[in-house]
Amino acid sequence: MPTASYAPLFESYRLPAGIELKNRLVMAPMTNFASNPDGSVSDNEIQYYIRRSGGAGMVITACAYVTASGKGFPGEFGSDRDELIPSLRRLADAIKGEGAKAVLQIFHGGRQCPPDLLPDGQPVSASAVTPDQPNAATPRALEEAEIEAIIRDFGESARRAIEAGFDGVEIHGANGYLIQQFFSGHTNRREDRWGGSVDKRLAFPLAVVDEVQRVVKEHARAPFVVGYRFSPEEPEENGLTMTDTFALIDALADKGLDYLHVSLMEFWSEARRGAEARPRIELIRDRVGGRVPLIGVGSLYKAEEALKAFNESGIPLIALGRPLIIDPDWVQKVEQGREQEIETELDLTAQERLVIPEPLWQAIVNSPGWFPVKK
Repeated sequence: MPTASYAPLFESYRLPAGIELKNRLVMAPMTNFASNPDGSVSDNEIQYYIRRSGGAGMVITACAYVTASGKGFPGEFGSDRDELIPSLRRLADAIKGEGAKAVLQIFHGGRQCPPDLLPDGQPVSASAVTPDQPNAATPRALEEAEIEAIIRDFGESARRAIEAGFDGVEIHGANGYLIQQFFSGHTNRREDRWGGSVDKRLAFPLAVVDEVQRVVKEHARAPFVVGYRFSPEEPEENGLTMTDTFALIDALADKGLDYLHVSLMEFWSEARRGAEARPRIELIRDRVGGRVPLIGVGSLYKAEEALKAFNESGIPLIALGRPLIIDPDWVQKVEQGREQEIETELDLTAQERLVIPEPLWQAIVNSPGWFPVKK
């Protein structure tokens, strides 16, 4: 039994689609770089998810590319063709077999895609705006027909998720990938129906949502979740501000989604532009006004930090990313009243015990500051 103060984290929660989560804790989507070269899920990846799916009420997978032109990382798995449905089914079964609901995150990397991973070696985006990164390639602006095709690709990935047995999909509109590139005034310089005003920059994200929901209505024979992840702000000139994000929230809240997932590195980080200097999560909660469930995330390593986020923000679901890599038993320890035993720093001698695939392990070890590390 959990300690009394933590009991609210283990109350069940019903999403609008009708799917009931056993608790308020979610495994956040995290790329692990461990899939097979053909886009199928690897055995090591399956074991990684099994190790982390026994506690959370819902597990959101790493992002799966919806088309070959959208592959954003080496070792990323795909949802871009029917041949990968058996691979996706293995992943869904692994997660659900441990008692969690399984949600497939679907995305297109846009200008963030490394050229050497792409069929024609050319990243695409809303406009030809080069990322501010060393040796970054300048993307090619998408043509009208290509935009329409990518929208359909998102729908087809949702269909494959249904056929593979997932409980839902999360549309990845965050972290500077293609959907956000269309919404941002920094990366979208178009003057057609896909760019210009805020309303026109919203056209692509909303078209993706509409297509995914259409496919779900047509193909799902059981309750199926559709969520949307977004980043609230961008640092660049003409980048997203909280004012833009409020417009996005208002548009998405009218779509009947099952949740909005706020992508933050720090749960309580404050707004920079377009709103008063308050925590973004509070501003977003107030703007949502209960119209759609929210998931919050961001460096909640200790049980008391997650509990404070849950109690003081008033949002119904808390996601854990890096904390579940550091300690796969985080949720179970809190549920069993053993919250003091949670590991909050990564043990660099424990790769095998933690079941972390080698590519992800190397990425962590070679990225100082990404994880708190045990001294």
